[in-house]
Amino acid sequence: MTTPDTLAERPGRGAVIRTVPRPAGRRARGPAAGPSPRGRAGWTPWLYLAPALVVLGGLLVYPIYQLGLISFLEYTQAQASGGQPTTFVGFGNYTELFADQQFWQVLLATVLFAAACVVSTLATGCALAVLLTRVRALPRLALMLAALGAWATPAVTGSTVWLFLFDPDFGPVNRVFGLGDHSWTYGRLSAFALVLLEVVWCSFPFVMVTVYAGIRAVPSEVLEAAALDGASQWRIWRSVLAPMLRPILVVVTIQSVIWDFKVFTQIYVMTGGGGIAGQNLVLNVYAYQKAFAASQYSLGSAIGVVMLVLLLTVTLVYLRLLRRQGEEL
Repeated sequence: MTTPDTLAERPGRGAVIRTVPRPAGRRARGPAAGPSPRGRAGWTPWLYLAPALVVLGGLLVYPIYQLGLISFLEYTQAQASGGQPTTFVGFGNYTELFADQQFWQVLLATVLFAAACVVSTLATGCALAVLLTRVRALPRLALMLAALGAWATPAVTGSTVWLFLFDPDFGPVNRVFGLGDHSWTYGRLSAFALVLLEVVWCSFPFVMVTVYAGIRAVPSEVLEAAALDGASQWRIWRSVLAPMLRPILVVVTIQSVIWDFKVFTQIYVMTGGGGIAGQNLVLNVYAYQKAFAASQYSLGSAIGVVMLVLLLTVTLVYLRLLRRQGEEL
């Protein structure tokens, strides 16, 4: 059985169309079969990321696994020293933790303190980023160097310096404002406010530098058009810059939430381990006291797991809200 192949001569007078039979089993030959280029391209990024993923797996996944495992065990100093066997208690540590009234007080204080730190850091960093675009080169360089110096200062050193500045006996702040021997770390609210200032001081440079880089990437014609339309600086930021910088603001917000929610050094150093009678405790310091001061390692691990779940929940909810608003993340 044959099928016709049609051959046509060049069009013109007397054109002839002929059909040439060819075998029915004949098929047009295409390119040789092989792996799809799209499939190979899909694996290429993962091959480049494989070394970093292995390192992250060793530095993050395994410690988190150990943290979760210890939170389900009875693990105190007796078990750590090998004097008693380790026993599985299931959710017993979590039940004990959630039944502790102090845990809920510390959790509320941590959420409020972290929220105040995040808002203050973002406001300070964004305001100074806008200021950097309005000043000349020399003041801008001085401000950048001062901010980077604050950013590079270790938390212990920065906390000690702030304690000296507000010292009731020798601190220059009390002398300048005539406050006498007022103790800033004695009251609960004043101690939290003092720690908040130090946290913002060492955190705003990250926000400032990141947002400033984003502002520089915005076309100048857009800002000039808004200014010609009579928009104020606040209106330009709210209606022009903030929407265009939203992906950057998402990153700095999530970073600030993570950093400020797990503050430890500033609280521990500036309030002497949590303040008078634990009035300035946050979850990280509370977990340290339970795990190392009281040798209840499993209970401290349970607090760590709760903190991890809370941070993941806040981050995922925040990203989901942004996606509902049509943001590409």
